Amino acid sequence: MGKTLAEFSDVSADVPDWTREAKGFFEWNPGKSLVATLRAYQRAPKILRPWHVLRHRIWSAISGADIPLNCQIAGGFLIPHPNGIVIHPASQIGPNCLLFQQVTLAGTVVLEGHVDAGAGAKLLGPLTVGRHCEIGANAVVTRDVPAGSVAMGIPARVFARR
Repeated sequence: MGKTLAEFSDVSADVPDWTREAKGFFEWNPGKSLVATLRAYQRAPKILRPWHVLRHRIWSAISGADIPLNCQIAGGFLIPHPNGIVIHPASQIGPNCLLFQQVTLAGTVVLEGHVDAGAGAKLLGPLTVGRHCEIGANAVVTRDVPAGSVAMGIPARVFARR
């Protein structure tokens, strides 16, 4: 008897878990600090945006990640090791996604909800990765990945979860 998508994970693909982005006041976490600058820029009035652009540039240099300020990133976004992460401005990231170091989202890449991308994965769009998917380390994904699947290899092959 097969599992349903909801049984694969306790993490929601629809409702952002904002506690995943929370950072303590004195906690050193460049990934969470970079995401905080993105959130602050997006909700700031126009007069304060230059300040948030400066903060974003500082945290981008510290973390070594290239994430534009105009990216569409839903809540619960995690980048525990942000070094080398590159996200194209046309990419869309759904709730509760996780990207490890050296992940590249090139072109129009849509990550639906709760997608985990392993270290060094390259997603070369246009493509859509479905909900509750896992992308293996160093995988090169060039085609759509259906919901609840695992993609791994170069070029990536898609496998159903067992």
